[in-house]
Amino acid sequence: MAAKSDEKFQKRRLRSSYISVILSVSLVLFTLGLLGLFLLYTQKITNQVIEDIGFTVYLYDDVKQVDVDRLKKAIDIADYTRTSTYISKDEAIEILKQDLGEDFMQYLDYNPLLASIDVKVKPAYASTDSLAVVKASLSRSSKVKEIVYQESLIQKVQENLRIAGLVILIFSSLLLVVAIALINNSIRLSIYSRRFIIKSMQLVGATQGFIRRPFVQRGILHGVYSALIAMLLIMGVMYYLQNVLPDLIQIEDIEILAYLFVLVMALGIIISWVSTSLAVRKYLRMRGNKLY
Repeated sequence: MAAKSDEKFQKRRLRSSYISVILSVSLVLFTLGLLGLFLLYTQKITNQVIEDIGFTVYLYDDVKQVDVDRLKKAIDIADYTRTSTYISKDEAIEILKQDLGEDFMQYLDYNPLLASIDVKVKPAYASTDSLAVVKASLSRSSKVKEIVYQESLIQKVQENLRIAGLVILIFSSLLLVVAIALINNSIRLSIYSRRFIIKSMQLVGATQGFIRRPFVQRGILHGVYSALIAMLLIMGVMYYLQNVLPDLIQIEDIEILAYLFVLVMALGIIISWVSTSLAVRKYLRMRGNKLY
């Protein structure tokens, strides 16, 4: 009876150890997942900001429509162009009326505005240096009167993005190191409770690979369970944030969710695998008198 009671106690203790490891790793992966979520949505916001960067090509009044079409087509096929929109003189008036909230044309007997082409550039060209080169190239055209873009705003955006990227990189690196250390310690504590089993198997002639295999397999399985729990928690956070920030957070962002879940699952498996292997290896090399 005493032997059965002790066996049940050991099973409960082992099960409790497994659950403790899974929950500990889940919380760490959840924290890393939130960081990953933040990084992915930061990138999304950054892309949206960059996509708004562009320039306006103002045309001379005497330019014929056929020449305008030819110029716009040349801009459309250029490497730097993401989108381009032609705005006629009449359309420019209507846009300005909406911006001012009144009809200013009642005070004028002619249209002072110029026809233009609004160009949004690709992210690779969203810098003052690249836009300066584009401006110099387009300015050679006899149809172009002026090219305008907000140089100071673009410089400010670039500077802020560089600073934000550096801060996020440093913070992410520190958090990743702390997370790996926490997961490693949790797994080491779990292996510690079975150090005598490891040494007993070694004493009866089992090879290191044979002893290590079940521990590593169980560690990987725990990593998978932990990642799945972390994913469910992240989904809950995203569902909450969707109600708070509906314009930014969307559960339908399949690509972002796929990247995030693959990252969490990979971290759960790899860190659990490596930590379990190192922990078992430690006790395999440890002398029997040091196990106590």
